[in-house]
Amino acid sequence: MSQVTSLNRQPVWLRPNPARVVVRPFRPAIEPRDLNATDKTRANHIVDRVLALDAATAELQLADVLQNFQGRHRNLLEAFESRADDMEDAFAAHKNFTRVQRRLVGAYFLHEYSFEAAALFNPSIVDHPDQSNVLPGSRRFILSVRAVGEGHISSLTFRTGTISVDGIVTLDPTAPLASIPKVQSRTTGPHGDEVELVFRPDEDVSERVIFPVTLTQSNGIEDARFVKFDAGDHIVYYATFTAYSGREIRSELIATTDFLSFRITPLQGTAARNKGMGLFPRKFGGQFAMIARHDNENLYLIYSDDLHVWNGGAAILKPQFPWEFVQIGNCGAPIELDEGWLLLTHGVGPVRKYSIGAVLLDKDDPSKVIARSREPLIRPEPAEREGYVPNVVYTCGAMRHADQIILPYAISDTFCNFANIRIDALIGMLD
Repeated sequence: MSQVTSLNRQPVWLRPNPARVVVRPFRPAIEPRDLNATDKTRANHIVDRVLALDAATAELQLADVLQNFQGRHRNLLEAFESRADDMEDAFAAHKNFTRVQRRLVGAYFLHEYSFEAAALFNPSIVDHPDQSNVLPGSRRFILSVRAVGEGHISSLTFRTGTISVDGIVTLDPTAPLASIPKVQSRTTGPHGDEVELVFRPDEDVSERVIFPVTLTQSNGIEDARFVKFDAGDHIVYYATFTAYSGREIRSELIATTDFLSFRITPLQGTAARNKGMGLFPRKFGGQFAMIARHDNENLYLIYSDDLHVWNGGAAILKPQFPWEFVQIGNCGAPIELDEGWLLLTHGVGPVRKYSIGAVLLDKDDPSKVIARSREPLIRPEPAEREGYVPNVVYTCGAMRHADQIILPYAISDTFCNFANIRIDALIGMLD
């Protein structure tokens, strides 16, 4: 069976571009773990070799590096110097670097990384914080996307665009350069690191790439589900995401007001030991509310007084139809409608085929299921089943625009497409 006919798939695609690269920290070890004694010895051998170069040779070597890489990155010399400073704790006592030596040493401890070489997928969409200079009836948006590069390391990147009055999506051109943020602060607590990240204000939103910066994230920041949260007197954009260490997963939280500075905090509780958490965009009776799936099969509704602690909850949705018999999960934060809370879901069926469905929850009591889709809203199309992970369509969040739902979604864990559907048509397909 194909997808519902009332869904309008738009001719808008977002595909991975291996030409987009960032410079990332490199050392004789896998970042971000600490250097051991052997690693430090190797690092100091590199320093010794640079210091052994005569001044003219060092100048020529630095010039050669710049000729090769200048224009591919912003502020490259500054990045070299900063990296040399970051590595200083690993270096043995040495004579003071000249400026050329410092820059050259820093260059040896950086590497280019094609962060979306393999895939660009699992998008979520929210209002852009800046809605100035937008045509009446249109809205600007920010799209978060999971990028995958060498070693299957996932990072978080962004795009911007506009939704017209009639629901047509237009993506802004992607900046040719990309950059990672400065780690403004790091606080280590009993449950892990809380990190503050800051990008330069002169960088386009599409340049900004958030890479793993803690041990729990070392193999990936996966599937961020952004939501525009009404905190009463101000708006905060939160996103739950899966932190993957290479051995274990857990859920963590991103907070931002401007998509320029970000705070990343570990989550606690039984629900945070798994993935796929979706935060409601406002409180209920003074409590936060979350959709979670901590048993790998069913969806739970959890209330909490503390945004960072999530325990227990009540199972409100279980696999019911053949296309979701293996498991179900949420596809982003619930969307508030006049009729109730729209929750997009994913279901896993035969041959691990992922499809997207929908559920309507009661507006005042989201534990009550009003209706749900017997058949998927979107299934993998025969012509689009091939990719990094075949037979998968997936989203990490849609948004309401007037009388429509704007739905970005990923195809075969490789690239993204966009669709829109009228809310009355969507409600009409739910039983």
